[in-house]
Amino acid sequence: MAERNQRVALYMVSVALATLGVSYASVPLYKVFCQATGFGGTTQRVLAEDVPKDLTPAVDGRVLKITFSADVNDELPWKFKPQQNSVKVVPGETALAFYKAVNPTKKAITGVATYNVFPPKAGLYFNKIQCFCFEEQRLRPGDDIDMPVFFFIDKDILSDPAMDHVNNITLSYTFFKTGEDEGTGEADS
Repeated sequence: MAERNQRVALYMVSVALATLGVSYASVPLYKVFCQATGFGGTTQRVLAEDVPKDLTPAVDGRVLKITFSADVNDELPWKFKPQQNSVKVVPGETALAFYKAVNPTKKAITGVATYNVFPPKAGLYFNKIQCFCFEEQRLRPGDDIDMPVFFFIDKDILSDPAMDHVNNITLSYTFFKTGEDEGTGEADS
């Protein structure tokens, strides 16, 4: 009976460890899955050296309107907005947009932005070359910052039947608070 109890205990410990391992790996695996498939409006990240050399607007490509949206989580007292409401691009053409964040408080605060694209399937074709997402931004009291988003829409969007009727894509960012300094931040350099 003792040997059976040891086997059951070993089995239970193994199941617990496996569950812990799967839960620990689920976040990075989900992120990789979303980036590979564009699931949930996740855009593609392109390193500057990996940008296609022939990045030119598609010859007979339709014009897409890229609309920009900005939100701030309730715990972050910043003002955050796009510098332009929208831009028009042809797939294959690069575009540059700016967002502005302002810290109107008397404390230095650090925030980080997450993003998504709507419609979600468009995330597969939305390629960001440079952006501020997932990078901590620290603003001292009264500071403001202009943050660029350099992107292009992959020409493959034109051959995807599911995207035939999509003429407007929204890039949305939400800023979240990640830290706050105790002091006013004026002594910081």
